[in-house]
Amino acid sequence: MRLGLFLSTAFAPGSDIEGELDGALEQVGLAESVGLDSVFVGHHYLTRSAFLQPLPVLSFLAARTERIRLGLGVYLLSLHSPVAVAEELASIDVLSRGRLVAGFGTGYRRTEYAALAVDHDARFRLLEESVGLIQRLWRGEVVNHDGPVGQLEGAQLHLRPVQAGGPPIWLGAFGPVGIRRVARLGATWLAAPEGDLSDLAERLELVRASFVEQGIDPEGRDYPIMREAFVAPTREEAVRLAGPYLAGQYENYRGWEHGLGLEGLLDQHALVGSPEDVAERLAAYRHLGVTDVIMRMQWMGMDPGPVRRSLELLGTEVAPQVR
Repeated sequence: MRLGLFLSTAFAPGSDIEGELDGALEQVGLAESVGLDSVFVGHHYLTRSAFLQPLPVLSFLAARTERIRLGLGVYLLSLHSPVAVAEELASIDVLSRGRLVAGFGTGYRRTEYAALAVDHDARFRLLEESVGLIQRLWRGEVVNHDGPVGQLEGAQLHLRPVQAGGPPIWLGAFGPVGIRRVARLGATWLAAPEGDLSDLAERLELVRASFVEQGIDPEGRDYPIMREAFVAPTREEAVRLAGPYLAGQYENYRGWEHGLGLEGLLDQHALVGSPEDVAERLAAYRHLGVTDVIMRMQWMGMDPGPVRRSLELLGTEVAPQVR
């Protein structure tokens, strides 16, 4: 099982952005030094925060790291031209020497679609068409296409990603229709940070069955999930340090008509507790076949000191137990 950090790049309005950036870079350096496998960043527009956009961040991190994989979790592909995204991400894959994971999704906020003049109701169709085009361009094919995402005549990318066929594509999806879409596109399903063990087991079973329906061997594939997480010497201390900030984060989500209550999140969905608590939950995920767990360990306004200690505990005490 691989463990990754979801790096929070959303900061309180009016905060010291340069100081916040220094703290974020310290987290990335610590994650790499304690042996974590990846660092992912998110994507939104017009948030209630000072939000660093993901493509510049990953380009910056490509020059500041050596080993750790760099991922998008997830990039709102339906809002953008697939040709532009294919070229931008091919560039980042080259700059990182082949360490990019391309996580894509549609998002759910109508505000973002209205602001960028994209039809919210067409978001899934746009996603599917865009993923197919990006895959073909990354493979070096000469592409002719006429559709809602653009017109291409003899288009071909001459800057090719380092990774053969392009970076792995992970697609976020919640329901059965989205999960089947993932399999149809030959991509990897990235589970959102919600769902208890029973929910996750059911969805993973559907993912594997959907691969089989498409003639794809489900064995040996990646099965990544995202989770909220925080590690402290005791569960009580972890809840005390992380709980108020998690509550603030999910209050924002409820404002977006999406999200869970804090109590249910802590009890069933998040990895918040002692090293033993977190390792036990990770072992349960591994038993289900999960290969990667990407963990967000800081939320807006949280002091960086406890976050550093949480990361250290994850790398030095939790990781050896699950590996």
